[in-house]
Amino acid sequence: MIDKKLLEILACPKCKGDVELVEEISGLVCRNCKLLYEIKDGIPVMLIDKAVPLMDQRDKDQII
Repeated sequence: MIDKKLLEILACPKCKGDVELVEEISGLVCRNCKLLYEIKDGIPVMLIDKAVPLMDQRDKDQII
C-alpha cells in the first residue's frame, strides 16, 4: 500500500507527530490529534482540512 520508507518520513501536518498506517480503513492515523488522513489511489492526503476526525473511544461506532 505505502512504501515503508515513505511512511517513516511522513508526519501529521497539524502536530508534526508520528502517523500510523491502518490498512483496514486505508489511512494514516495521528493518535495525538485523533485524525485520519485517507489514502486515495495509493497517495496519502496529508491536508488538515481533508482529515477525518476519529470518534471518541466511548462512541460505539468509532473508526478505530
